Amino acid sequence: MPGRPAGRFTSVGDDLVTMFLCGDVMTGRGVDQILPHPGDPQLRESYIREATGYVALAEAASGPIPRPVGPAWPWGDALEVLGDLAPDVRLINLETSITRSGDFAPGKQVHYRMDPANIGCLTVARPDVCALANNHVLDFGQSGLAETLDTLAGAGLPAAGAGRDAAAAQRAVVAGPAGRGRVRVVSCGTGSSGIPPGWAAGPSRAGVDLLPSLSRAAADQLTDRAQAGGEPGDLPVVSLHWGSNWGYEVDRDQVAFAHRLIDGGVGLVHGHSSHHPRPIEVYRGRLILYGCGDFIDDYEGIAGHREYRDDLRLMYFASLRRGTGELAELRMVPMQARRLRLSHASGQDRRWLAATLSRITRPFGATVELAPDGLLALHPPAGRR
Repeated sequence: MPGRPAGRFTSVGDDLVTMFLCGDVMTGRGVDQILPHPGDPQLRESYIREATGYVALAEAASGPIPRPVGPAWPWGDALEVLGDLAPDVRLINLETSITRSGDFAPGKQVHYRMDPANIGCLTVARPDVCALANNHVLDFGQSGLAETLDTLAGAGLPAAGAGRDAAAAQRAVVAGPAGRGRVRVVSCGTGSSGIPPGWAAGPSRAGVDLLPSLSRAAADQLTDRAQAGGEPGDLPVVSLHWGSNWGYEVDRDQVAFAHRLIDGGVGLVHGHSSHHPRPIEVYRGRLILYGCGDFIDDYEGIAGHREYRDDLRLMYFASLRRGTGELAELRMVPMQARRLRLSHASGQDRRWLAATLSRITRPFGATVELAPDGLLALHPPAGRR
């Protein structure tokens, strides 16, 4: 298999914690329909009326998909990569409701849901934190969110960014090796990603941690929350659902907000919402991923925006110095979505990703190169001020 890593990163030592990060994991709709327990396929979209239509689009683009597939199918080769590189912490943005509810959220054009019986599709990847502050976790209303939270809790999958009240939605999730420097993950989102204002959690209302703005005050409050109650050596991480779906530009207010978080003590900013990767920055030695792109979904075969190559996906592996969060190494494993399954990207596609990421990241003071092992590496990896 092209691009398969040979083993753990050679630079990883006792003073480092390695995190796996990815963008949107959407296991609903068409993905749900090929799993062992497909839910109600009904949709309320103008384009397609049943979720099986997205399976048909993927098959028309890439070939037949067996049904049912096992729970590991959507992850494909990514599971072997995770096993080979053995990160200390696995953080995903889970962008789907896990429910049998038929309470379609009004005013939305697209709704994502996975049947709770298919939760094995998530447990197979063993995420340590599922970020939920996004624009699809309440696609099926309060009942859908409650079932999502219950299903994740029952499967032992910690969730951040959504809860039965604001205190729960804002609570950090602690992950990582005990006694060796843990990470504290806070998940939040902004209206620019499409989160409706009414989805914000309140003192007695379930919902998501929705930021009111990207102001200095909002950044300071967020850094305080990310660090509150932590132990010495804990590394605060902010997972942010923000920005538009398409385009490589990063708004100035997003850059200023990310910098403010780092200035306040956050060790890593994990951005997502865009359907393709966005620029990467190392600011004061800390990593900012402005947009990680899609990871698992049923978008295969949908026309439009081909110049962004949203069929290509990235697995981000960031090795951070314990206690400080300084980036020691960032390497990325290129994948491609075919037949609703992730497989290693070809050499040509890896070169395209390296060149594209370098071009859009260069204004932020770094470049990306294709390493001999087929992985992408960020340069400079650390220390830039």
